[in-house]
Amino acid sequence: MVLRRLFSSSFRLVSSSSSSSSSSKLGGVCRGDGFRAVSSMPEPCQSSPFSDDESCDFDWDSLGFGLMPTDYMYIMKCSKDGNFERGQMSRFGNIELSPSAGVLNYGQGLFEGLKAYRKKDGGFRLFRPDQNALRMMTGAERMCMPSPSIEQFIDAVKQITIANRRWVPPLGKGSLYIRPLLIGTGPVLGLAPAPEYTFLIYASPVCNYFKEGSAPLNLYVENEFVRASRGGTGGVKTISNYAPVLKAITQAKNRGFSDVLYLDSVNKRDLEEVSSCNIFLVKGNVISTPATNGTILPGVTRKSIIEIARDRGYEVEERAVNMEELFDASEVFCTGTAVGVAPVGSITCMDRRIEYRTGANTTCQELYSTLVGIQTGTIEDKMGWTVEIS
Repeated sequence: MVLRRLFSSSFRLVSSSSSSSSSSKLGGVCRGDGFRAVSSMPEPCQSSPFSDDESCDFDWDSLGFGLMPTDYMYIMKCSKDGNFERGQMSRFGNIELSPSAGVLNYGQGLFEGLKAYRKKDGGFRLFRPDQNALRMMTGAERMCMPSPSIEQFIDAVKQITIANRRWVPPLGKGSLYIRPLLIGTGPVLGLAPAPEYTFLIYASPVCNYFKEGSAPLNLYVENEFVRASRGGTGGVKTISNYAPVLKAITQAKNRGFSDVLYLDSVNKRDLEEVSSCNIFLVKGNVISTPATNGTILPGVTRKSIIEIARDRGYEVEERAVNMEELFDASEVFCTGTAVGVAPVGSITCMDRRIEYRTGANTTCQELYSTLVGIQTGTIEDKMGWTVEIS
């Protein structure tokens, strides 16, 4: 397969002692501090040394959830007229930005996360990429950014999967995690939307998100810090939502917990979500999850689990869930693209540790098995959720 090369401009700082010939070629602009900002042309990526049928020489049994650089990334620029240019592939590597880029100064950026799975016949399968595209479009509108169309988004995801196909783990060993980014790359000084934007996708093979692997999680109910507030951006996947929770996560992990469960910012009474995933409570045949009211991210896995559960006869309630209900639930589990469907073994709330059912013959295991079966093709996709890549 012939991969197109990328020749898009970016920004870097160079010393004013650079040659005048370089200045004339790159269109430098003089600055009073002895440096000038210039647009640079990255080196075109070379032809891939890997054949179509060459697999990655890697011990897939040791795969965790961490960045493992793959071969290619995808970049598509948005011009000042608001239209995205045709995207192209480039060798995976660092990117260059103006120090005054909107994403660096004002956090104008979004990201998504989805996975590609290897099928038994050697092909690949994506899970509901249209939902990620729609969520990015919603987030872009909230953050005053242009967004790729659903068609552009899905086409780019297909391209990045094919280009990095040797990094898609064998069936049952993990998946290729795909990370689309939409960032304000144009320079801006005053508080305003960036004049230019970049849509970028990279990928990394992954397995279990939590260090516990498939073992039950131990959560801590956070009473001091909040994840989101009413009228804010908690309901969209902006990059600025995640760094503020690092302190709470770090403190919880230092105490031996897997992650943090956040409460609403007004009354500190209702459950919201875990740092990077949604939460569900099970009591009998009823499954409850906090409603997405603007402070909770509408997860693609969350939506899928709700539909699967209803299809299997469960009553699913999307509503305000008081933290007192943690004491009455028989099961608790989390959902997210990165975490999948993760059972919760215990939650520490108000200095009380509550334990829950996990393992075989649980609702969590039933829903997890169905979801993974659809994602990997071992169960027929009657929902029409998957996209095949041959």
